Amino acid sequence: MEDAQENPAESSSSVPWSEESAGSAKVPEVSLSEESEGCTRPLEETPPKLCGYLSKFGGKGPIRSWKSRWFFFDERKCHLYYSRTAQDANPLDSIDLSSAVFDCKADAEEGTFEIKTPNRIITLKAATKQVMLYWLQQLQMKRWEFHNSLPAPPAAPDAALAGNGPALRLELEQEEEEQEAFLCPVKTPTELVGVAAAWQPVHAKPSALQNISLKHLGTEIQNTMCNIRGNKQTQGAGHRPPGEDSALSEETQREEQPSPPGPGAPGKDPANSPKPRPKSSLTTSLIQKARSQSNTFPLFSEGLMRNRTAQEKALALEQQVLMLTKELKAQKELVKILHKALEAAQQEKRVSSAYLAAAQDKDRLELVRHKVRQIAELGRRVEALERERESLVQTASLREQEIRELQQHVQLLLDKNQAKQQVICKLSEKVTQDFMKAPEEADRDFLSQQEKMEHLKDDMEAYRTQNRFLNSEIHQVTKIWRKVAEKEKALLMKCAYLQAQNCRVESKYLTGLRRLQEALGVEASECSELLKQLIQEALQWEASEASADSIVLSPSTVSEYDEYGFLTVPNYEVEDLRLLAKIQALEVHSHHLLAHEAVERPLRERWATLGELAPSAELKQLLREGVPHEHRPRVWRWLIRLRVRHLQAPGCYQALLSRGQACKHPAARQIELDLNRTFPNNKHFTCPTSSFPDKLRRVLLAFSWQNPTIGYCQGLNRLAAIALLVLDEEESAFWCLVAIVETIMPADYYSKTLLASQVDQRVLQDLLLEKLPRLMAHLGQRRVDLSFITFNWFLVVFADSLISNILLQVWDAFLYEGIKVVFRYALAIFKYNEEALLRLQDSLEIYQYLHFFTKTICDSRKLMHIAFNDMNPFPMKQLRQLRAAHRERLEAELNELEQLKAEYLETRAAQGPSVPEGCPSEDEGEAEP
Repeated sequence: MEDAQENPAESSSSVPWSEESAGSAKVPEVSLSEESEGCTRPLEETPPKLCGYLSKFGGKGPIRSWKSRWFFFDERKCHLYYSRTAQDANPLDSIDLSSAVFDCKADAEEGTFEIKTPNRIITLKAATKQVMLYWLQQLQMKRWEFHNSLPAPPAAPDAALAGNGPALRLELEQEEEEQEAFLCPVKTPTELVGVAAAWQPVHAKPSALQNISLKHLGTEIQNTMCNIRGNKQTQGAGHRPPGEDSALSEETQREEQPSPPGPGAPGKDPANSPKPRPKSSLTTSLIQKARSQSNTFPLFSEGLMRNRTAQEKALALEQQVLMLTKELKAQKELVKILHKALEAAQQEKRVSSAYLAAAQDKDRLELVRHKVRQIAELGRRVEALERERESLVQTASLREQEIRELQQHVQLLLDKNQAKQQVICKLSEKVTQDFMKAPEEADRDFLSQQEKMEHLKDDMEAYRTQNRFLNSEIHQVTKIWRKVAEKEKALLMKCAYLQAQNCRVESKYLTGLRRLQEALGVEASECSELLKQLIQEALQWEASEASADSIVLSPSTVSEYDEYGFLTVPNYEVEDLRLLAKIQALEVHSHHLLAHEAVERPLRERWATLGELAPSAELKQLLREGVPHEHRPRVWRWLIRLRVRHLQAPGCYQALLSRGQACKHPAARQIELDLNRTFPNNKHFTCPTSSFPDKLRRVLLAFSWQNPTIGYCQGLNRLAAIALLVLDEEESAFWCLVAIVETIMPADYYSKTLLASQVDQRVLQDLLLEKLPRLMAHLGQRRVDLSFITFNWFLVVFADSLISNILLQVWDAFLYEGIKVVFRYALAIFKYNEEALLRLQDSLEIYQYLHFFTKTICDSRKLMHIAFNDMNPFPMKQLRQLRAAHRERLEAELNELEQLKAEYLETRAAQGPSVPEGCPSEDEGEAEP
């Protein structure tokens, strides 16, 4: 069957018809095209207008009902407008489809579907299921076209926007192909959808009063007045013939009436039902066949009795044969016994005759003794036979008991067999009765089952259609969500890029101001003062410097302090360093923004799913990547407890504090001097009202009593301060300091001679020569000694060198793996800045750069990758061997130095306190007035 497809010319206005058609009763020109059946779309030059009548469920209280509304789609805004009739000038309301999802339920009324927006749920009903599916598919495509028509943000600010027309058409074609994979496109119902549907009668139109929208009463009045004026203006003009509407409605009714069931529809036409005659003949033949089988069946009455008698006779004969066999066996045993008795009598007769024939008493006595022995032997044999008889009697009783049990079992089997035979007889009779039933009853059962199957097929088809549509809806919404996420990610990357660009512009601005100030000199004092003021304003840091637009683009602005209290931009006295610090802070923030979605969020999810901590390869990798801020205190406490559980004792820290209050430690004065020099760029140690300096003082004093061999060494204040900032507890920070000094670092690392620290500096030189030979050759030619810079790195584990987020990531791995991590990061820092160092040719410039170059490292991921991947292989065995060799050489050098000192002191002591000639002595100076 061919359906007519309307193709009106669309205008750019939001209403679905032109003013001419709204003001008069002219029907828009419609070009009809043929539409093929199946799952293919017709090729149209211009897509049809998406509009038509639908029933909308709305109202309040008792007046909630279905109301007929004219719906039309606006492609520019992706809104679905609706009005009471197609001729209304103003729409009642609209539905935003850009963020809406669609749903249809198989168990709801036919043609009902829902549009769900973030604010409300709109329930609509189409005239048929086909119209519903057409609307749902078209709305899906319109939503997808709207989202693909939005311009994507450029990858870089300077990149020009290319035309997206071909790409959009390609995406729409791909979307149509994917839609066909879920649900075949529905043919357009031309009479119910499109501009021509405005002239069609409304299906199931309610009463006029019920159809009026009380919520939009003002719009209803305006539309009514417009319609009245339009009717007055067009009075006398050519109208549609009065019989046209009725003819169309009759034609529509004829099309909507169900067609008479075809000859193949079961249960619809009694004339087409199966004939009873073949059914009855089939039943008769089956009954005759069953009867012929029952005549020869051995378990039916007569045959059953005959077979049972023959079996009884056979059993009786078998029992008689067994009895006769037993009797024969008993007779044979009796004959054997009589033979033995006869032999014994003959033997006795022979012995008696020999006794009588003996001539002397001696021979007779011998015969008597022989007889006695035979009697005793016979008595023993009789006793043995008696015992054997008793055992045989017991065996016989057991056999009789078994026989009785077997007889009972046989009887049970016979009863069971008989019951089965009775069941078989009853089932055979029931089968015969079923075959003899009337064929009409069987036909009724068959038709009812067939009707149920048809209903089940309809339900199954409805659920299958619903499933396909919902799958397509989920697929499209997921694609839209991914596209929005990609756009959001692109905007975040653009925001980070713009922030870095802003920093570069600010740096150029400050450089220009300084050059202008130098060019003016001291002649123009007013201009010089103005330039100084501009420079100060450019260097001034304010957390709210971002404008409202940048706050919208950026999820978080750069704050003045980080989460641990460190200044994001340190307040250096030198203007160039302050500017460099400001640039670095923006770069760190941009790296954080770019890595947030790809790295930090998955890392936080992995830490959140991690349960009880235990040493493993997975935990080692997670610690190298860094612990999130919210999990770091818990992880550090576990790592410290793992290191010092053999040293911890209940109340140990409080006892050390009490000891410090009782008497003053010799290192207390040096601790007080270092407290004010601990992290001057951290608000927790610079604020006068902060409690951190007091906590740090107590921790350092407790450690000086805990380890008298070290007492206090410069650098321990920064180690304890880092522990306090993370753990926020004095006792935990104290045990963290104990773990670093006494378990992680080698012995003599913080002693007076700093022997182990000097050894590690020489080991680092060897590792740099192995891993970075080009850089070491360049520094060797300029006679640069790196130990001036790196000695402090190892002593305080980079506490003064790296920015806070990279520093704490280093400490996460350091507390678990040990000092090997410090070597890895020291090598990685030089590798990170290798090219910049190679470009410097003057030793003074190199030293100046080495004093602040660690603060320029912003990419923590890159530094971590260099430390744990590019520096491999890094075996601990090699580190121990290098340490042992350098320790031996250093101890020899120190011994030689001590010998030189001793020789010098002996020489000075031998010379005595002599005064050169011509020099006044101290005594002479005191005698003068």
